[in-house]
Amino acid sequence: MNLHDKVVLVTGGAVRIGAAICEALADKGCHVVIHCGRSSAEAAQLGRRLKARGVNAWVVRKVLRTEADCRAVVDEARRKAGRLDILVNNAAVFHKDSLKTATEAKLKAEFGLNLFVPIWLTRRFAEGTETGSVINLLDRRVVANDTECLPYSLSKKALAAFTAEAALALAPGIVVNGVAPGAVLPPPGKGLSYLKDRAGRIPLVARTTPQQVARAVVGLLELDGVTGQVLFVDGGQHLLGNGV
Repeated sequence: MNLHDKVVLVTGGAVRIGAAICEALADKGCHVVIHCGRSSAEAAQLGRRLKARGVNAWVVRKVLRTEADCRAVVDEARRKAGRLDILVNNAAVFHKDSLKTATEAKLKAEFGLNLFVPIWLTRRFAEGTETGSVINLLDRRVVANDTECLPYSLSKKALAAFTAEAALALAPGIVVNGVAPGAVLPPPGKGLSYLKDRAGRIPLVARTTPQQVARAVVGLLELDGVTGQVLFVDGGQHLLGNGV
């Protein structure tokens, strides 16, 4: 795909990895619809930065909980931008809960945003796009077992499975791929030392950056003939198997 002049919707695009993805796509000439839940000020600031790069940018604000929410976000993005060529399912939630501590509410919340929302968004995107691309943001844990964050890990593994299923279901017009980062950013309010202490062993030693994840998204979008694939951007951590 030649990304110049394409229109992309990035969920959770106002901050952190989502913002890096928006900026990388804008640098390639994409017009960007920035979805945010509550980070409206950050989304507006990012939109101004993207416009300064010479592309168009719009903001769609809605907390994603239901299929109706997802349909509304895609529909509003199309109304504002005129069309959509690319969907990046980046919005997610992460909590550390074990089998013992994972309540019904926590399981529903994790699976809701991390799995059901990307499914609903992809379906609505495909209903109005004949040729395009979907990128799902996964996690290196899709090939590992992490008992400390059971709901999150399971939701991302299910999203990886959906990536393959959707790639078949939407071919040949729409390609669906995934990017699986390792430890990238600490939780809000925590410093990089927090991440360093908890990231685990990284074969390439250096911590993955948001910009590296963003470049992986761009690379998959530009690569023809590829669908249903997962690109790990984790310094080789997925090679350690169940090591977390």
